[in-house]
Amino acid sequence: MGYKVQVGLSNKHLHLKEEDIEILFGKGHKLTPTKDLVQPGQFACEEKVDIVGPKATLKGIRVLGPARPETQVELAATDARTIGIKAPVRESGKLEGTPGCKIIGPCGEVELDHGVIIALRHVHLNPEQAIEAGLKDKDVVSVKIEGERGLVFDNVLVRAGEKHEREFHLDTDEGNAAGCGPNTVAEILD
Repeated sequence: MGYKVQVGLSNKHLHLKEEDIEILFGKGHKLTPTKDLVQPGQFACEEKVDIVGPKATLKGIRVLGPARPETQVELAATDARTIGIKAPVRESGKLEGTPGCKIIGPCGEVELDHGVIIALRHVHLNPEQAIEAGLKDKDVVSVKIEGERGLVFDNVLVRAGEKHEREFHLDTDEGNAAGCGPNTVAEILD
């Protein structure tokens, strides 16, 4: 029997660097946490922006905090297609060679020349959980979700470290395909 992990569905969102926070929301602005996320130190913010692509605009997209070294927009493939951006599947933070977009906030606009991705599905584990599962950071595994629309997801990156907590991250396209709900549990197969 494999190692069990809670499924966390990741809706479209973005992470902002400090400079872009000030452009979008005003000089000296600090992000306003509204809900802690499962990953330690991560939170959903009150702040929302519009993401503009060549074909359409996604309105009211949630910012996640805290601030990051580089601005990153994470979309599902359906979202990217809707606004006309050919976003690659990438590990978070691996933004070289990715497309950009325009971000509109209440106080200004940011024109990104890169930073739009479809997040590579991944499992977060803290060091103790990784040992229990027999895994290490950067391993690649398969993860099974059972149920009426059950699926096995291959090419799942393991992200293990002190700033992680047991959770399997899928975007909304992947979660909907597997029939995931708020209490879905998955099993790491290898």
